[in-house]
Amino acid sequence: MLFSKRERAIRRIIIVEDEPLVAFDNEYSLNDAGYEVVATVDNLTEAAEVIEREELDLVLTDVKLRGEGDGLDVARAAGAKGVPVLFVTGNCPLEARSLAIGCLAKPYSDKVLKSALEALDRSIQGEKVKKIPAGLSLYEKA
Repeated sequence: MLFSKRERAIRRIIIVEDEPLVAFDNEYSLNDAGYEVVATVDNLTEAAEVIEREELDLVLTDVKLRGEGDGLDVARAAGAKGVPVLFVTGNCPLEARSLAIGCLAKPYSDKVLKSALEALDRSIQGEKVKKIPAGLSLYEKA
């Protein structure tokens, strides 16, 4: 087949977001794009449980979360399991560079989120990323 779809490295995603509307929009958008959203949670405890028990390809997390801990703690839990992290936040802390593969600045549209995941997917697979969407910062592999 001449124009076959390329195989995605990112298929199974957890969304860690404490803003209900943003979480819902992300979940709907990603499901619509063919990703499997394994869980949508709003705190470190639930995120760590999902990361521990599920096979994931990406953790999509905000930095500020409900309750104890934050997105940096989520990224540490994901890193311990070898799962890449994309921060989605208004202000990405410097420490994020050592914990994640990238950061997507809020606010962002569904189109930008999907484009960011496509760029991350290419990066994970060792391909050259030709166009980085506005608001996305890619880091060296953590």
